Amino acid sequence: MASLSSISDIAPEVQNSALREIDKLDKQLQHHFQTKFLVQPALTRLLVSFQANKTRPIYRWYKYKEAFSASLVELLLQKYELNQGKILDPFAGSGTALFAASDLGIDADGIELLPIGQQIIETKKVLDTEFISDDLVHLKTWLSSQIWKQTEKEFSLPEFRITKGAYSTENKRAIEQYLGACDRQNERVREVLLFALLCVLESISYTRKDGQYLRWDYRSGRGQGKKPFNKGEILDFDYAITNKIEEIINDLEPPTHQLELFSVKKSQGTIQLYKGSCLKLLPTFPDAIYDAVITSPPYCNRYDYTRTYALELALLDVSEKGLIDLRQEMLSCTVENRSKDLLTVNPNWSLALETANSQTLLQSILSYLDDRKLQGVLNNNGIPRMVRGYFYEMACVIQECSRVLKPGGLLFMVNDNVRYSGVSISVDTILSDFAEKLGFIVEHILVLPSDKGNSSQQMGNHGRDPLRKCVYVWKKQ
Repeated sequence: MASLSSISDIAPEVQNSALREIDKLDKQLQHHFQTKFLVQPALTRLLVSFQANKTRPIYRWYKYKEAFSASLVELLLQKYELNQGKILDPFAGSGTALFAASDLGIDADGIELLPIGQQIIETKKVLDTEFISDDLVHLKTWLSSQIWKQTEKEFSLPEFRITKGAYSTENKRAIEQYLGACDRQNERVREVLLFALLCVLESISYTRKDGQYLRWDYRSGRGQGKKPFNKGEILDFDYAITNKIEEIINDLEPPTHQLELFSVKKSQGTIQLYKGSCLKLLPTFPDAIYDAVITSPPYCNRYDYTRTYALELALLDVSEKGLIDLRQEMLSCTVENRSKDLLTVNPNWSLALETANSQTLLQSILSYLDDRKLQGVLNNNGIPRMVRGYFYEMACVIQECSRVLKPGGLLFMVNDNVRYSGVSISVDTILSDFAEKLGFIVEHILVLPSDKGNSSQQMGNHGRDPLRKCVYVWKKQ
């Protein structure tokens, strides 16, 4: 019988053997795509994130941290000479791809699951196509008179269990007064005022979005870890909301172009938003209707958008059960996602699932993570299920994107590689391998010039291992 010491000696060797196999398969796949990798100096982290939107009128209103920039969309459309037709973003987020394409005269369809993204897109559409001069006058009056201060509290702020106590007593009362006053405006103005409130919720709260959860400032009185968190200045409601409404008015009515405020841009493309999960909606779309897909799916990084956007989702009247349902409908990117029965969703996904089943690098990674789970060394046992779900669901999304694209149509995807339990996961090459088997030719894998480091926890345990961040460019055969 083997001794306990000999068993413990075997475990590291098995782990090292698995990591060597993964490394070998990873290098083989990189070799397969070596002529497709192209370091693109123009692709900065600023460009592929929300940061470049911060100074762009209209795009800057709501800080949607997971968004890419309008400048990136413009660069890709120009570089690949797409100047007409229709594009799709199956993970529309705050609608950056939709509005950037529309401004260039290209029609755009988007699919978005989260109500916060839906609300941002719908409000911008109202401002773009329905808002009239009288509405702007009402907005200016609201700003100059601070009408909400003249309203008795008439509205009870919706909350989740995870958002209770997010605001000071003063800010909470001011929000409720503001919501009560909003109800007395016409539908268009009310929508813009609600949107302005959504834009400032984080800045007037004790919370900060932190990827996997909301981080709480020590002043909230909620439980703290070893090192109390201080988010810095927490804005007063009146200051925050007046600044935001003023910013919206200024962007709608630039001083040097006042005569053009409500003129219709004849070259603008139409925007259509579909609300729900792209896994459920994409199979209902006709074949070969899009000239391009421009998107950035959730990354395989454990981020839980139902938690980070909980303040906004509560304000939009999502129920506690609705929040849980949204979490499960999302593309698997958080450890709480349960496995989806994908063939029940769409029986035509057999090819996509077989493609994932036969991808040797992916299967070696999944076996390694399953083994680490059995050894009890993962910091969360939901990681293997999440990674498996992510890639299998992405295979289905890729198959659907291939189906709805016209022959020769392009797919652009922004995504990050990730790392778990010491193993780097080359999301770019695995998904590109899927793409080749699901109707695409891999044109380029555009690489940002500076690699992204993995998390501080991963670096502490396994050393620094830079991770590629890329924009994939695939062409439908």
